[in-house]
Amino acid sequence: MPVTPPRDKLAPVLTPSTELQAALQSSGFAVLGAADVCALSGLELASMHAWTPLWSQLPPDAYLRDGGRYRHRRHSCFVVDGASVTQAAHRAHWQPVEYNALHGGMQRHFEPMDASLAHSASWQALLRWLSSVCSCIKGQQAWFMEAHQFRIDTADGIGRPTPEGAHRDGVDLVAVFLVARHAIKGGETRVFDAQGPQGQRFTLTEPWSVLLLDDERVIHESTPIQPLETGGYRDTLVVTLSAGGFQGDAA
Repeated sequence: MPVTPPRDKLAPVLTPSTELQAALQSSGFAVLGAADVCALSGLELASMHAWTPLWSQLPPDAYLRDGGRYRHRRHSCFVVDGASVTQAAHRAHWQPVEYNALHGGMQRHFEPMDASLAHSASWQALLRWLSSVCSCIKGQQAWFMEAHQFRIDTADGIGRPTPEGAHRDGVDLVAVFLVARHAIKGGETRVFDAQGPQGQRFTLTEPWSVLLLDDERVIHESTPIQPLETGGYRDTLVVTLSAGGFQGDAA
């Protein structure tokens, strides 16, 4: 059953599953509830919930240039071509400074995703579905996918999901899954038209709901989080899809 946000949180307007492609083509983004993620991907919600404990095993991100210690992550890469899903050789994460002024231009080496997740049939099914979504709006082709597990915690008082601010990622499609929220306030998602002033704000609260973004058309960010009690955190899974290769291949 979908989670009803507390009154201080603005719930997202969910996109009906039958209107996903139209929404991405018209506004550049869409939000799906967990039930529709399952219906479209063919996954059982229990399968995704079974991944959630892995977010408690993420190493610290040692590359934060704001001096923070609030982010933990793992990162792995995959190539999806039709029904074929191949995990790429482990590689650094790289972004150009044009898309990430804070952390762009450097090779960032993170520990890979746990093999129990990366090699599972359900994980591969999720990637196939994301690939099909991207192909529907960008054209059928192979997709180079980077998967990031994030935990933003509040051990030092404030955690910043997007320390680089409102940004694009320089890819074709971005999927942001809300995995868990615990004992926090904040973490509001904001999506803006890249070419104009239009924007929307809302808070993802339902585990395994997803925000899908046509990265060429919209800019996004999430506001800082603060603890409501000791041990507050926000867990997300971010998957980016690029045509032609991984970012940094020609860097």
